[in-house]
Amino acid sequence: MEITIDFATIKNWDEFHRVFSSVMGFPEFYGKNMDAWIDCMSYINDPDAGMSKLVVKTGENLEINVAGMEDAFRQCPELFQAFLECTAFVNQRFIDSKDSTRVKIIAI
Repeated sequence: MEITIDFATIKNWDEFHRVFSSVMGFPEFYGKNMDAWIDCMSYINDPDAGMSKLVVKTGENLEINVAGMEDAFRQCPELFQAFLECTAFVNQRFIDSKDSTRVKIIAI
């Protein structure tokens, strides 16, 4: 499964969380911080968890096509770095649980 996030339109944390919440279908109680983002993304393969309306099958990948990567590095480098680090953390959770699901970041 793949989604596209245009980082050229993301200039602050509020926009980051609004965009991801909308695209992923995070629950109403989503905390709009990176700990909450990690929690929601860690359950993208569990439809019963209710953490995301977008669900991938266990063992499949979610490919995040990132548009505007150059803009992201220039406009909000700390935010983009946190996105990369938190994606790695989500993948480590999948690895630790022996699940082959992964979140892949692809520059487009």
